[in-house]
Amino acid sequence: MVSSEPQTGNSLFLLSFRQRGELSAIAAEAGWRVVAARRGEGAARRYLGSGAALAVLDARGALGDGLAAAKAFGEAARVRGGALLVLVSRDDVAALGDFHAAGATHFLASPFTEAEFAHALRYAWRFVERVAGDWDRGRVVDLLGWRYHRRTRRVRLTPALAKRLDLGQEVSLDIALRALPPEDRRAAAAAVRRVGSGGATAFAHDHPGVGRLVHHIQATTGDPWIHGLIEELGTAPNAAAETEEAIEGAFDAGAARAWLDRRLQRGERPSAVLIALSRFDLVNSGYGRPAGDALIRAAVRRIAGVARATLGKRQIVARQKGPEFLVGVEEAANAESLAGALAESLARPFAIDGTLVAVGARLGVAAARADETIEALLRRANDALDDARASDGATIRIADEPAIAEALSVDLRRAIDGNEIAVLFQPQVAIATGKIVGVEALARWEHPRFGAIGADQLFAAADRADLGLALSDHIQRLALSRAAAWPEALFRLRLSINLTAADIARPGFADILLDRIDASGFARSRLTVEITESGLIDDLGAAASLLTGLRQAGCRVAIDDFGTGYSSLAYLKALPLDYLKIDRRLAQDISGSPRDRIVVRGVIEMALSLGLAVIAEGVETAEQLDLLAKEGCQYYQGFLCAQPLTSAALADLVAK
Repeated sequence: MVSSEPQTGNSLFLLSFRQRGELSAIAAEAGWRVVAARRGEGAARRYLGSGAALAVLDARGALGDGLAAAKAFGEAARVRGGALLVLVSRDDVAALGDFHAAGATHFLASPFTEAEFAHALRYAWRFVERVAGDWDRGRVVDLLGWRYHRRTRRVRLTPALAKRLDLGQEVSLDIALRALPPEDRRAAAAAVRRVGSGGATAFAHDHPGVGRLVHHIQATTGDPWIHGLIEELGTAPNAAAETEEAIEGAFDAGAARAWLDRRLQRGERPSAVLIALSRFDLVNSGYGRPAGDALIRAAVRRIAGVARATLGKRQIVARQKGPEFLVGVEEAANAESLAGALAESLARPFAIDGTLVAVGARLGVAAARADETIEALLRRANDALDDARASDGATIRIADEPAIAEALSVDLRRAIDGNEIAVLFQPQVAIATGKIVGVEALARWEHPRFGAIGADQLFAAADRADLGLALSDHIQRLALSRAAAWPEALFRLRLSINLTAADIARPGFADILLDRIDASGFARSRLTVEITESGLIDDLGAAASLLTGLRQAGCRVAIDDFGTGYSSLAYLKALPLDYLKIDRRLAQDISGSPRDRIVVRGVIEMALSLGLAVIAEGVETAEQLDLLAKEGCQYYQGFLCAQPLTSAALADLVAK
């Protein structure tokens, strides 16, 4: 059944210097809505303005232009929170490191088939869905688009375009053409004819009061509809934006707290919505402090405008510190719908000094409980915001009744002091020989109510209780002391321990850790410190200095969970590493489609070219192991060998 609404589908932005039409047609046939360009100038800005989370840079036969464009695209992809797929010629594979350093997240080397290209797009989109939580994947209402049915000659418009043209959402072809300037109607009709029953094309025109528009048109085999996606290139005034810009700024945080407190004192149940812009630091560093200040002002106006349009005077907006804001809402029932409207609005790019900047936001919402104080209400809202920030996908978190993590945080200090938290060891195996050569220390807590609690839940509880450093210290000391007491059969094994972002940020931590290692009696030369990519480092320079000191002292360094965060490639470039550990989800994908295997192969080749040894996590089947071995992976850990073990069980396994 054909939908009654124009569908924008998953959008992608394509820059191809030589094969724009061919690649656009393949992507269109695979169901994508394509915005395509063939010149590098301004392409990154067009990508940010296109509404697409996925960008494709075709550098085949144009390596120099491609590398130049990649630098701008990489920054744009980081700001957007999306994926950047780079296509290269087989002879240019050696340049992949430069593309990765510029910000590429995926690559595909030619020659490749249409099916492989289509699968590469799907895989990159999976990355967007899994990693780029700030990208609002469901938002299509703001896009300008249309679709034309060849048999009925009816045109259906997206709500945004219908509103812009002051037309209904379904009109005849003649009415739709009359919305164009007379001199452009023939070009539009010719573009529609060019796509025929399958393919992609584009035409551009100037629209009075709007500016330069590009219609990206495509059709797919067997689909009676021809689809159009409109890209705005001009700088003509936008009435909605002008209205938004006219709104005054917010109150200060003290006024908003007093507003909420008065209602709590009267026994009412207001709600607090906390908002944090997600990539404000990137704007400050990439565009300068004045751009950051302009972004804050624009965000205040946008938030205030949405709140006023949604709730009238039954709300208050306040600027807190930095890129954070507080909205007080009189009635709890309205808070979640307001949060959704705010998330949608803040997902749209901001126009800052002529540049489109996309930042996104995370939101935490808490509705007041009976007899709750303002401090308790804001604390719960802040906890919800922290949960949203830590999430891989959720933009909005709603504060709820105490969850397991909250209950665990109450018990955690007692558990640390009472040595209730244990350490188990998961073997790491050399693929070439099948011998166990090392282990990773993993924390476990047998909680009397909740059973076995792993490291992720442990550290979530520790963060709530402000015990993150205490828990990390406890686990490191325990792992080192257990390993130092291993029997002679285990003396050759390496030990890997995990460092948290809080560890790395602690002043003098290198000396603290080295003293801890030496006090345990475990050899520095047998120790690997693992840093987790998915929530890692604010100051890469300071982290690099600390890790360099640990390496010079005899330790080795691994990056863990590689492939789960958008900054993976930046870490490879900046940090002194010895090992790359492929995230379990990426490693397990190798037994999926041929395209999945190509992606894993690319990660392994990149690591080996940088002189890093590769460890695959989460290996569970012989098929996965065989495929990883064929691609050059040297080590693995996972249930195929063993689950995490006690020291005694580990010794028994090694002795077999």
